[in-house]
Amino acid sequence: MEREVVLTKRDCVARLVPAGTEITIPADTFVTITQALGGTFTVVVNGNLARVEGRDADALGKNVADFNFDDITEGEVNERHVWEALRAVYDPEIPVNIVDLGLVYNVAVNKEDGKNCVNVEMTLTAPGCGMGPVIADDVKHKLTLVPNVDEARVELVFDPPWSNDMLSEEAKLELGML
Repeated sequence: MEREVVLTKRDCVARLVPAGTEITIPADTFVTITQALGGTFTVVVNGNLARVEGRDADALGKNVADFNFDDITEGEVNERHVWEALRAVYDPEIPVNIVDLGLVYNVAVNKEDGKNCVNVEMTLTAPGCGMGPVIADDVKHKLTLVPNVDEARVELVFDPPWSNDMLSEEAKLELGML
């Protein structure tokens, strides 16, 4: 995506990157959209990078497309849908989804007390990243949009530590590492 300068249409909440600190961007503020992936937006506001959630897309004059899952089986979670949802989660600084970044270590779909639960073990590119809880919440949110998922849990783990070797070939290509 090319950068796009927009004028905010209303106040909206954002999180500074990489600290994760919540801020409010006032209405009628010029921001530059640097990334619009996975239903979230990364913007530059007053010289700072910030992430705006999809629920506030209208404040940027944008719309967010909903998931359109096919092949839904009553009462069962389709693991392909789970991976599709995970591929819709992006690090706000990197235009590559968390699956291709190699951040997802394990996914398990289980039946617990009659509920369909999805458990995800994942890591971050840097252990001290303030955006970690925000990315984990985005994972939970996207997983609850998958048909028949009743609960989603995310555990951040740091063993083994993430490295560039975990990037998919597509991610390496996107990041100019091939």
